[in-house]
Amino acid sequence: QVQLVESGGGSVQPGGSLRLSCAASGSTLDYYAMGWFRQAPGKERECVAAVSGSGSSTYYAYSVKGRFTISRDNTENTVFLQMNALKPEDTAVYYCAATSRYSDYVIRPSRYDYWGQGTQVTVSS
Repeated sequence: QVQLVESGGGSVQPGGSLRLSCAASGSTLDYYAMGWFRQAPGKERECVAAVSGSGSSTYYAYSVKGRFTISRDNTENTVFLQMNALKPEDTAVYYCAATSRYSDYVIRPSRYDYWGQGTQVTVSS
């Protein structure tokens, strides 16, 4: 059983940056595909970034490409989401997720087995 805990959310002005962390316990994250999702009120949960188990391949939603970076540190059992040039439309609850069933990155929420509790990101002037 993997437990995921996100941190690093908060309130920032447009153009600002935040770095989200997802710390895992209960198992090492080696070979787990990891993803960052977000859900705004009244909207479906969407994958904003994902990384393969090896870290060799990544996915970014078009809306965040060039602004967000997903990375993983398997020695620290942590996955990060660096978010730059934040926009008001990035406001949402952000979740990290993990699965060991797939080696490549995974975009569909239903394919993830473990989820964190979420962290709020608010971008407003």
